[in-house]
Amino acid sequence: MFRDYLKELNEAQQAAVINTDGPAMVIAGAGSGKTRVLTYRIAHLLQSGVPAYRILALTFTNKAAGEMKERIIRIVGHETARSLWMGTFHSVFARFLRNDGHYLGYKSNFTIYDQDNSRSLVRTIIREMNLDDSVYKPAAVAARISHAKNNLITAQQYGSVAQITETDKASRVPEMATIYRHYAARCFKANAMDFDDLLLNINILFRDFPEVLDQYRKRFDFVLVDEYQDTNYSQYIIVHKLSELHRNLCVVGDDAQSIYSFRGARIENILNFKNDYPDYRIFKLEQNYRSTQTIVNAANSVIEKNAGQIKKTIYSKNEVGEKIRVVQTTIDSEEGIVTASDILDTRIRERLDWKDFAVLYRTNAQSRIFEEMLRKRNIPYKIFGGQSFYERKEIRDLIAYLRLVVNPDDEEALKRIINYPKRGIGDTTVQKLADLALSLNVSIWSILSSSDLSSTYLQPSLRSKLATFTNLVMPFISSAPTASAYDMANRMAAASGIITELRQGEVPEDIDRLENIQELLNGIKEFTEAALTNDEPADIATWLQSVSLLTDQDREKPEERDKVTLMTIHSAKGLEFKYVYIVGLEENLFPSAMNLFNPRELEEERRLFYVALTRACRRVTLSYALNRYKWGSLERTSPSRFIGEIEAEFLHYPHSTGRIHDQAAGYATKSVSEKEAAFVAKPSDKKLIRVANARDTQRAEISAPSVLLASGDRVRHERFGEGVVKSVEGEAPNTTAVIEFGPAGPKKLLLRFAKLTKL
Repeated sequence: MFRDYLKELNEAQQAAVINTDGPAMVIAGAGSGKTRVLTYRIAHLLQSGVPAYRILALTFTNKAAGEMKERIIRIVGHETARSLWMGTFHSVFARFLRNDGHYLGYKSNFTIYDQDNSRSLVRTIIREMNLDDSVYKPAAVAARISHAKNNLITAQQYGSVAQITETDKASRVPEMATIYRHYAARCFKANAMDFDDLLLNINILFRDFPEVLDQYRKRFDFVLVDEYQDTNYSQYIIVHKLSELHRNLCVVGDDAQSIYSFRGARIENILNFKNDYPDYRIFKLEQNYRSTQTIVNAANSVIEKNAGQIKKTIYSKNEVGEKIRVVQTTIDSEEGIVTASDILDTRIRERLDWKDFAVLYRTNAQSRIFEEMLRKRNIPYKIFGGQSFYERKEIRDLIAYLRLVVNPDDEEALKRIINYPKRGIGDTTVQKLADLALSLNVSIWSILSSSDLSSTYLQPSLRSKLATFTNLVMPFISSAPTASAYDMANRMAAASGIITELRQGEVPEDIDRLENIQELLNGIKEFTEAALTNDEPADIATWLQSVSLLTDQDREKPEERDKVTLMTIHSAKGLEFKYVYIVGLEENLFPSAMNLFNPRELEEERRLFYVALTRACRRVTLSYALNRYKWGSLERTSPSRFIGEIEAEFLHYPHSTGRIHDQAAGYATKSVSEKEAAFVAKPSDKKLIRVANARDTQRAEISAPSVLLASGDRVRHERFGEGVVKSVEGEAPNTTAVIEFGPAGPKKLLLRFAKLTKL
C-alpha cells in the first residue's frame, strides 16, 4: 500500500514531484529538500504505473543513491522498486560496458583502475620512455589525460589538436601525446578502464554503434540527474543522448553550489538548460529547512554578488538564530587555539556530540594547526579525505589478488603481489617479464599461464619460481565466476600467505594490519549476505566493482562518526553540521590568490564560501589571522573580501569592533583595477627582480643563477603557458608579480617558486 507522501511536501516540492512529463529543471537551494524531491518524484512515477526498469536515476555518490533507493522502497515496497536503475554515473555506465563493452574490444571482466593504479601505470610509462619525472610528474600527467578524456579527446585525437600540443610545448611536456597513446594502449591490453574511460567509452560506444544507443534510449522512459551543476562535458553529452528520444529529463541542482570546475564540472550545463530544452519547466525550491534565518540571509547577501546565476530567493522559517561570529587572531597558531577552545566550551555548555562540529578550510595544508590544537585538548577528530580504509597497503594487497583472479590481464595488480609475500621473484625478474610482454604484445599472465610461451622465453630456474605463483592463482581464476565473494576472499587471504605474514610480523603495526584484513573480510561477508538476500549477484567481481567506485563520502566508517570533522570546503558539499568554523578567511588564501583577478574563477570562490556558510544549522564562526607563516616567514594578511560581502547586521565581533567588516567591505567594493593595484607596485616604483633559471629544477632562491625580469617581459609558466609581466612588487625573497596569461587570465605569483622562463 502506497502512503500519501505528497502531504509530506510543501507546495513547491509537490509541483516538482507530480509534473513528470517533458524536460524539467529543479533548482534546489541549500537545505531545501532536494533529495526528498528527487526521491518522491521517482516514487510518484512508480505509483503512476511506470515500471522501475524504465527509470534511470544518476547520482554522484553511492551513498546518495543508496539512501534514495531505501526511501523509495519504504514508500512503494521492495518488489516495485527492485529493478530501478539508480547509481552513480560511473557505476551505471560500468554496467552498460559490462554488457556492451565487447563492441569496443573489451571483455566483460575488465578492471576499473583507481587513481593509484592510473598514476602507477603513468609512472611506468614515463620511466620506460626515459623521461624526467620531475618534469613529467605522474600526477600532473595523469591529470592532463583525465582532462582530455572528460572533454572527449581520445589518445588518437590528442596529438592533432593544435591548441593542446602548443600548451604542452609551452609547459615543457611535448611528449604528452605519446604518453597518452601508450597509457591507452596499456589499459586496453590489460582489459582495464580508469574512471574517465567509463564515461569516454560510453560516448564512443553511443557514437560508433547507434544501435546500442537506440537500445538504451528505448529502455529508459525517464532520466533523472542529481547535482546537475557538477556534470562535466562528457556526462552532459551522455545525458543529452539518452533523453533525446523521450525528452523526459529531470535535472536537479543548484548553480550557487557549482564548485568543481577543477574536476571538469561545467556550470554552463545548468545555466544553459533553458537553451537546450526551450520547452522546459523550472521548479525552484527556495525554503531552507537546515539553517537559521540569519545564516540563510547572510549566505544570500554573499551569493547575490555573482553575475552568473539563476535568480532565486532562499528563505528560512527556522528560528532567527545567532549572528555569525567573526574572530580575529594575531597569528595563525592562535586561530587554532581559539577554535579548539570554543569547540570544547560549546560542547560542554550545549551538551553536544563531537560530530556536531566541523572545521572547514580552503586548502588541506591548513589542517595541521587545528590537528595539533585538538590533540592538545584531547578532542577526537577525523580528517575527511585523508587516507581511507581501502587505501591501506594490506587492503590494497588483498584486493590486488582478488582483482587478478577476476581479470588475469590486470598487470598493475599482478606486479603488486607477484612477490608478496616474498617468493624470490625480484624486481629484475618482474621487469624482464614486463619487457617481454610488451615486446610480444601480450599480458604477463599470458606468458605465465602458457607452457609454450614460458618454455620458449623463460629459463627453467625462473619458470620454477614463477610456477609457485601461477599454481596459487589458477584455481581461484576457475572458481571466481561461481564462488561467493566472501568464500573467494577468505580463501585467498589464507592461501596467498598474507594472513600468515601478518601473524608472524615483528612490529606492533602488523596486529593492526591483521585486524584491517579481518575488517575487510567482515565487510565482504556483509555484502555477500545482503546480495544473496536480495537475489543479487554475490560474486567477487560484483564486490570489486562496488569498492572501486566508492567516493570519499561512501568510505566513512561508523566508529569514526562521533568526532570533530576537519575538511576542505570542497569535501563538505552535501554535508551539514550544527556548528561550523570557517577558518583562514584572508585575502590570497580564501579567495585563493590564484583566482583573484579572473572574474569567472572569483565567482566560483564566492560559491565555495556560500557552500561553507550553508553547511551550518545553528551557528557559523568565521576566523582569520593578521599574520600567517608562509615558507618560514611571517607575513601580514588582510581579512577576506567575503567577510565584507556579508551584510553587517548578520555579523557579531565578540573580541573586536566592526572595523574588521569595514576593512573587508571596503576592499570588496573596490574595482578589479583597484584590487590589483593593492597587490602590485606602482609604475614609478617598478623594480627589476630576479627569477631562477628554468633549467634549475630545485626551488630557487633569489640569489640562485638567474635572469633579469621586468614589467613587459614575456615569460613561460609550466601550467599557464606564455604570459606578459604586468607589474612587480616586494623585496626578495617575497617578490611577486601579476602576469597576464591569455586564456588563463591574470595570475599573481610568488616568483621564487613560480619556475618562470624568460622568453
